[in-house]
Amino acid sequence: MAIERLYREQAGAFARLAASIAGPGACADVVQEGFARAYARRATYRGDGSLAAWVWRIVARAALDAQGAPRTAALEDVVDLRLPYPERDPELAAAVKLLSPQRRLVVFLRYFADLPLTEIAEILGIAEGTVSATLAQARDELHSALADSLEVDG
Repeated sequence: MAIERLYREQAGAFARLAASIAGPGACADVVQEGFARAYARRATYRGDGSLAAWVWRIVARAALDAQGAPRTAALEDVVDLRLPYPERDPELAAAVKLLSPQRRLVVFLRYFADLPLTEIAEILGIAEGTVSATLAQARDELHSALADSLEVDG
């Protein structure tokens, strides 16, 4: 079954995003819950977009639920997306925190979940060019923040 194959191929990526939303201690449960929801609702998948994007949204919703976010909260509105282990790189964690929620989300989907731009665009319901531009802006902002951090420390 396609959902099972998706789990086998991308469980680690799903776990990284879940950890970024709900915390590292909850990521395994969140991924399992998200896939259980997707499997239970598989008959409702209409095929309008990719199965992977559909499941990503379900797992993200499960992570938001685990975080205690209101049911009306959209993934794009999550302001507490964070590095799962900020103590490993405090400067990067601080720089990521400075990003707008949209930029932070695109960075996490691209670099932590390792998703292609087309899939990020589908998950977020925006144009691929917007994803690319947002990612470029986020990289510039991170570069600037990290350069400033190095100047302060050095």
